[in-house]
Amino acid sequence: MRQASAAFRLLAPMVAVGVLVVGCGAGPSSPTPVPTHSAAAAPGAPAPTSAADKPLRVAPAPSPLDLPVGSLYKNPANNRNELVLADVQHTAVLIGDSQSMPKDSWPQRGIAALGYKLHVVGMGGTGFVASNGTTGNYIDALQRGDWVLPYGDPPLIVVQGGGNDASQHATDAQITSNAERLLAALKKRYPGARLAMIGTLARGAANGGGRRTEVDALLGRIAAKHTVPFVSAGDWLTRHDAVQDLQDGVHMKASGHKKLGDVLAVELAVLGLAPRPDYPAQ
Repeated sequence: MRQASAAFRLLAPMVAVGVLVVGCGAGPSSPTPVPTHSAAAAPGAPAPTSAADKPLRVAPAPSPLDLPVGSLYKNPANNRNELVLADVQHTAVLIGDSQSMPKDSWPQRGIAALGYKLHVVGMGGTGFVASNGTTGNYIDALQRGDWVLPYGDPPLIVVQGGGNDASQHATDAQITSNAERLLAALKKRYPGARLAMIGTLARGAANGGGRRTEVDALLGRIAAKHTVPFVSAGDWLTRHDAVQDLQDGVHMKASGHKKLGDVLAVELAVLGLAPRPDYPAQ
């Protein structure tokens, strides 16, 4: 019995090792990771892709060519609203004050007489520095969107004014600074357009033109500095016998608008600002 006990003590560790070996044998294989897609792909179908793997499709911005006439188009080049016109290629832009605002005003008549269509912006009581409390001066009104310029490439842009700057006592330095800022903005936006300026309607230095005539002369110097064609109107009321055509000392009657419109058309033509001929595509 003592020998059997000894034998059992020798076999017991071997039995334990055997049990351990059997317990550590290869069990069931680990499950293969399952894709996280909600549905399994059909046999032979391409593997599904996540939304992040798909290219994003951005809806294109509307083209101004697809917008109806009269629509506002936010030009991404300058972040300003611009107006879609029917025929911008034959439309002159007139920026002006109350001298320009009435339909058939002398600035409008003079430009239209050359064969242009017109897009008129501005407001009475405004100028290079002057504002009317609602609409800013020319450069501020442009930047703030008080009025909008056309989308596209108009052939001619004319800036008229100065009378309100004279009456609101704007200094030469203020007028010069804002006029140059405006010209720079217009040249940048419409590099292919011809620019022109019309001065301040007045009686002339020898006939009581005063500050209005001085502002006209100042605008002429600014235009010359920037090689912009300029029509001086600082003595037109007396030179063209238009004092009798004034309705209130500053603004014209219908007869005055016609008379000075004819004068302006001649001046613009002399400066070479008549429409350029349309050449057929080669």
